[in-house]
Amino acid sequence: MKDRYFAPGAVHASAPGVDARPADISLKVVELNCTVCWLRGICLPRGLDGDALDRLDAAIHVRQRIKRKETLYRPGDRFTALYAVRLGTFKTLALAEDGVEQITGYHMPGDVIGADGAGDERHTSHAVALEDSEVCVLPYNQLDRLSATVPELRHNLFRLASRDLCRDHAMMLSLGSRSAEARLTLFLLDLAERFRARGYSAREFVLRMTREEIASYLGLKLETVSRLFSSLQEQGLLQVQGRAVKLLDVNGLRSVVGVNSPGHAAATLTPALEPSTGR
Repeated sequence: MKDRYFAPGAVHASAPGVDARPADISLKVVELNCTVCWLRGICLPRGLDGDALDRLDAAIHVRQRIKRKETLYRPGDRFTALYAVRLGTFKTLALAEDGVEQITGYHMPGDVIGADGAGDERHTSHAVALEDSEVCVLPYNQLDRLSATVPELRHNLFRLASRDLCRDHAMMLSLGSRSAEARLTLFLLDLAERFRARGYSAREFVLRMTREEIASYLGLKLETVSRLFSSLQEQGLLQVQGRAVKLLDVNGLRSVVGVNSPGHAAATLTPALEPSTGR
């Protein structure tokens, strides 16, 4: 299939499973191939055989590019698809009763987002790109029909939904029962484990969220997050330069949250650990 771009400034409803949206988002219609994707081990195609992969490939027609700070979907948007993050990162937000936006999720390549709209067929959260990003659009109706005949795909859909629910539940427990220092440490250990699962370094990585966004996610004040980064650095547990973080003493960080075994702390927020892609 020949690459085809939708023109800026226009609204197009012809793409399968894509709601008509402002054209600040670039849509590229391509031949996507889950079979050769480096994320297949942690994304929707995990464990599918050749025939099932071919059928899944046939259902995915659109790759969507979203620039930094632009919206993938917002509350009230019609639910038509799930989105597999291929490149970049996203944050999801919900509106609190007092009208303040609360960051509820941080999503990396291999994560599938958008399931919040499945219940009432309208999205209830807001997904924003933290950097120039790209997603594979997974038309929900086609996925639903396909999963009825491919049990492994249905299992993967439930697995991904369960993983996100468990992480959200673990975060709520963390916010209610742990100290500010433990919350930030758990967040960093969780990020490290998620990077490791994707074949990246678990010791050195770049934070895509600002200090203010991290504070919102962890239910802390900006000043508290900044002070805690400085404190952990002074203790020799990590090194921070701008948004670049290097974990110097992982065991020491685990002791902050009261665990000593590798993976235990990260598993608190990442209950279903993905295998490494070996990238």
